[in-house]
Amino acid sequence: MFCYLVGQVLISEIIEAVADSEGSEPEELAVVLGDHIDLDAVNQFAERSNSPWTLGFELPEHSVTVTSDGIILVDGHPERNWLSA
Repeated sequence: MFCYLVGQVLISEIIEAVADSEGSEPEELAVVLGDHIDLDAVNQFAERSNSPWTLGFELPEHSVTVTSDGIILVDGHPERNWLSA
């Protein structure tokens, strides 16, 4: 159950980071994250706390990179730290 929650936090933080990069609220985004990346895969990455990883993917107007040390980059700019959420 804990791992599932960690994955959900990461997904929420990615959405928040993209919204922050646009200066908008998450509900105002024109993109649905699940249409562009497998959310189960995101959960699996979040569960891998004992080894370093980097996840990168493209959205229609953004490039997103997430790292195991908590950094979420949108278009190369740090937006959030998902581990401190």
